[in-house]
Amino acid sequence: MNDLLERLQRIEAKLDSIVSQQTIQEFYSTVQVAQLLDRSTYSVREWCRLGRVRAEKRRCGRGNTREWMVSHAELLRIRSEGLLPLNGTALSSRPVASMETDDDSGDA
Repeated sequence: MNDLLERLQRIEAKLDSIVSQQTIQEFYSTVQVAQLLDRSTYSVREWCRLGRVRAEKRRCGRGNTREWMVSHAELLRIRSEGLLPLNGTALSSRPVASMETDDDSGDA
């Protein structure tokens, strides 16, 4: 009987540790999102920077350091729908050179 009680206590302890690991948070850091999605932290930071993920910069730790934070709702959206399309502003922020030349005036 003691053996059975010990086994049940071990099972309960393991279940408690699993439940504590699966706790839903309001916001996740890029490191946590990367672990949950099995991606690199660099990729998650780039998704945030490019607008592929709805994230916001929040203060973390001391000083003026700010870190990207992703909400739980956004994490669920990423899992079910994937990344947002590129908004085009981050990659095309440089002006594109015109293909026209001044020689097109007809003065041949």
